[in-house]
Amino acid sequence: MSEREITKESVAKMMDHAVLKPAMTDDDIRRNAALCAARGVGNLCVRPTDTALAATLLKDSATTVAVVVGFPHGANRSEVKALEARLAIEDGADELDMVMNIGKFLSGDDDYVRRDIAAVVAEAKPHGVLVKVILETALLTLDQVARACELAIQAGADFVKTSTGFNGEGATPEAVGVMLERCAGRAKVKPSGGIRDWETAVRYVRMGADRLGVSASDKILDGAPEGC
Repeated sequence: MSEREITKESVAKMMDHAVLKPAMTDDDIRRNAALCAARGVGNLCVRPTDTALAATLLKDSATTVAVVVGFPHGANRSEVKALEARLAIEDGADELDMVMNIGKFLSGDDDYVRRDIAAVVAEAKPHGVLVKVILETALLTLDQVARACELAIQAGADFVKTSTGFNGEGATPEAVGVMLERCAGRAKVKPSGGIRDWETAVRYVRMGADRLGVSASDKILDGAPEGC
């Protein structure tokens, strides 16, 4: 159980606010960037073509910018993921949320998966950019979740993340528990998908999560108890 103090401000700083739906427009990016800056949300997570706009909008704020790579299915070639990472960094990304190659993982090709992640890490590390690996835990058994965490750690990832939000139910306490146990200080953990209220967010914070992948930051924060 985490002993960290839980306040509206501390939870807001842990949030990665996602703006990733296909039909979102530049105005949606502007509106959500303003929301993050105004509410003290730690990070805005955007699509690759939104990177430069998001970075410009948030340059004078405390909110950083994350960009998805290989999203949402993870099946891009490693060279393409590496190029996506490089261009996102050039456009102002502070962090990268890459999707693991789930098909190769389920095929048992651990070496491919490890190299795929490492290709993105190699682009990110020289620039001090964090890499989060999306495992898509709803498609995996708990044993597979543990194995995927290990591969991400071996490849140099900074975080493991549950879900894209486009496949299955998203984060579950069971999957997050396995991730926290396996990572055990070697990488950080980001539950994502299905976190829509204060109580759910706080549950994962108390478990020991380091970030929260959300798309309704304002609703979650508005649900905090009085005086929190």
